[in-house]
Formats: sequence, structure tokens, C-alpha cells
Amino acid sequence: MADYLADVKKYDAGASADAVDKIVKHLGIALRNRDSSLVSCTDPKELDRVRENWIGKKLGVADAAKANASIEKTCKAMHADNTKSRVTFYYLVAKDLGKLGSL
Repeated sequence: MADYLADVKKYDAGASADAVDKIVKHLGIALRNRDSSLVSCTDPKELDRVRENWIGKKLGVADAAKANASIEKTCKAMHADNTKSRVTFYYLVAKDLGKLGSL
């Protein structure tokens, strides 16, 4: 948990440990596999899954344009990071959409 929080804090110094913990619990077993614990901003299918499963289903945001804008913003923010942690990516998307409180 501390590693995930430390990674999130690279992008948001005031990151909520509670929100990070909820994302880690939500992702569960997916975090055990290196490939599924990372997000690829160059894979359209991956970004579709983020939009449908995380933004649509978990965060309840149905506006595709808003979801796409948040994904694009997060990809740009994490551009220099070759291994984009799924926990950090999801946190930043949720924060951008104002949904951290609804996790």
C-alpha cells in the first residue's frame, strides 16, 4: 500500500491514503500481475477498458467526451513514466473527474 501511495504522491502531493486504499482493494488480484498492474496509454483497447470499467461503471460517468478528456489529461501528466501504475492512473482520473469522494 505504501508503494502505491508514494507513486500517487509523485503526481499529487496531498493524495488521500484512503482513496488509494480503496482503489487498491477495487483492483485486487489485477495488481498481482505486472502487465495488468500497468496502464498503456498507447493501447486503444486498454483505454477503452479504463473508460468503460473504471470511469463508466465504478465512477458512474457516462459522458464519453468527459471520460476521454480525463484519460488524455492523465496520459499527458504521466507521459514521462514508462511504467504507469494502474492505481496512480485510476486515482488521477478519479481526481480529475471530481470522484475521489465517491470511491
